[in-house]
Amino acid sequence: MKALLFRFSFYAGFVVGTITLYVFLRQVWFERTLLPHQGTNLNKVSDDQEQLKEEMKIWKKERSALFNLEHPHHTGEDGRMADELYQKVRILCWVMTGPSNLEKKTRHVKSTWSRHCNIVIFMSSVEDPDFPTVGLGTKEGRDQLYWKTIKAFHYVYEHHIHEADWFLKADDDTYVIVDNLRLVLANHTPEEPVYFGRRFKPYVKQGYMSGGAGYVLSKEALRRFVEGFKTNVCTHASSTEDLEMGRCMEKVGVLAGDSRDSMQRETFHPFVPEQHLTHKFPKSFWYWRYCYYPISEGPNCCSDLSVSFHYVGASQMYLMEYYTYHLRAFGYSYRYQPPAPLGYSIEKSVEGKNRPAPQENRRGEGEDQSRTDKRQDADPPQAAAAVELKRPTARHLVQHESPQRPILLLRWFHGGNLDTVRFPAAGMVSEDFITAGNQPQQTPGLRGTAQGRNEDMEKGKVCPFQS
Repeated sequence: MKALLFRFSFYAGFVVGTITLYVFLRQVWFERTLLPHQGTNLNKVSDDQEQLKEEMKIWKKERSALFNLEHPHHTGEDGRMADELYQKVRILCWVMTGPSNLEKKTRHVKSTWSRHCNIVIFMSSVEDPDFPTVGLGTKEGRDQLYWKTIKAFHYVYEHHIHEADWFLKADDDTYVIVDNLRLVLANHTPEEPVYFGRRFKPYVKQGYMSGGAGYVLSKEALRRFVEGFKTNVCTHASSTEDLEMGRCMEKVGVLAGDSRDSMQRETFHPFVPEQHLTHKFPKSFWYWRYCYYPISEGPNCCSDLSVSFHYVGASQMYLMEYYTYHLRAFGYSYRYQPPAPLGYSIEKSVEGKNRPAPQENRRGEGEDQSRTDKRQDADPPQAAAAVELKRPTARHLVQHESPQRPILLLRWFHGGNLDTVRFPAAGMVSEDFITAGNQPQQTPGLRGTAQGRNEDMEKGKVCPFQS
């Protein structure tokens, strides 16, 4: 009997001890896992509230659109030219995304380059009022890209056609330097039926714009696109978004514009920067067959004022933002000074109180004149011929003041003779054109027809360089 009682006590104690140990370990596990997780959730809620407060300072939300409350740039930075373009070249950016990409990709677009748009709209298959996104009512997948594009542009036309002048489509892995895009668009008007992007050439006579690099439609181009579907001129014949977009644009009379800079370098890019700068594409690669203009590899691949890059990851978005708006090399002025947009003055945007005169303008202070200055001083003075610059056309050379270049000589054939004109403080033009003593060669690939350029040159109205 004692042995049985002893055995019962042993087993009872073992069970109680086991249960006690289980309860103790469970409590420890609960404290180490669930409570910190709750703390993390609380912190996340707090962080989300702080982020919402910050976004309210940046954006004004109307329906599912975000209106930028201010043009962001650094305190103390002279951005008067950029601010003026921001007011006069109004860009609505709509970003194609999906529900699964909002946290992985789209929120990083929202925090970086989209802040430089006048209006931003995120287009998805499902509406999300908190992000916010517009629900287009489509499915997700590559075969839905053109449907989403059609519906997105129709939505923009119906709700925001009078709130912007240009309408940019971009993917959620595209990085766009919107300020540089404004420079491309500044010499054009929203009433022109034109669109810009990275121009590809197969399948469409005038070419079409790469979808990944993004493309921008003028207000008139958007109107014609929507009207094309109402009249059945355009249809959803294929899921290949960019190609079908190009076919529709050609049918409704929208021109495929040339977005290259004045040195004929591309501004819209279908890959990340390192691929364009360092990779050698094999000749069998589709890229060689598709690009409308000749491809340059290495540093000359891309304009100093590039507009977009594709396949940009989340962390790269912030790197691109840093490289674009923060990183500078001390002691340098920009080497590439394109002509200012028509009606704008670069001098106005860079002048400041007590700004020291540029080194090359400080004559008589003991420093030697540059070779350019000596060459210009050696030229005999010429009578100042009048060059007529009418309302903006793509072929006209835009004159602007530049503190880096006090005198510019322009030479062109006029009535069979080589004329020379001095322009005080004119802008950057090719050195070959300035110094050449013979007939200047036309740069291939300039916008406008060759016949029109030749006629204007013979009349003495323009030189063969353009913005």
